[in-house]
Amino acid sequence: MTRNRKRIRHFHELGDCHELTFSCYQNRSLLICDLWKQMLCQSIERALRRYQFGLIAFVIMPNHVHLLVYPQQQECKIDRFLFAVKRPFSYRIKQLLQETQDRLLDDLTIRDRPGNTVFRFWQEGPGYDRNLSSLKAVEASIGYIHMNPVRKKLVDQSRDWKWSSARWYESEGELVDSDLPELSGLPWDYFETYQD
Repeated sequence: MTRNRKRIRHFHELGDCHELTFSCYQNRSLLICDLWKQMLCQSIERALRRYQFGLIAFVIMPNHVHLLVYPQQQECKIDRFLFAVKRPFSYRIKQLLQETQDRLLDDLTIRDRPGNTVFRFWQEGPGYDRNLSSLKAVEASIGYIHMNPVRKKLVDQSRDWKWSSARWYESEGELVDSDLPELSGLPWDYFETYQD
């Protein structure tokens, strides 16, 4: 019996930006605790540095995350970058749940196959990866990402959602929140660099 598993092929062309989306297990609202969101931001920050990506925009929603990134070097390893964001964070959450003997640990520990259980904070699979190759597409993606909390009626205006890059954009990069991953925006000549 073969197991159906959601697969996505990450591909990259020079000059592409990547809009990445990944969800909590069973689309649950697991990202509601500020401490956990702060820990996720730290994990994003470490992965950005390790794999040399620039962060253009992001939002952390209760049940999913959107990241808009671009590689700062020619070699682009989206799958490794995502693994470096998700795996360490999930491991730390599991440790916290074990320390506090939280019942959520039982809910997120599933039987993977007979005789084997796994802790699952994130929905299985690599999530969604959309390549963007124009400034217009990047600007549309930033707007979409920032409007997520408004569309879900969590806030009236995107700048009111702490766990997003909206306030950084509204302040033209002046407002820096130490709880959030470092934003670089998109270099003004990014797409010109890769045009023939």
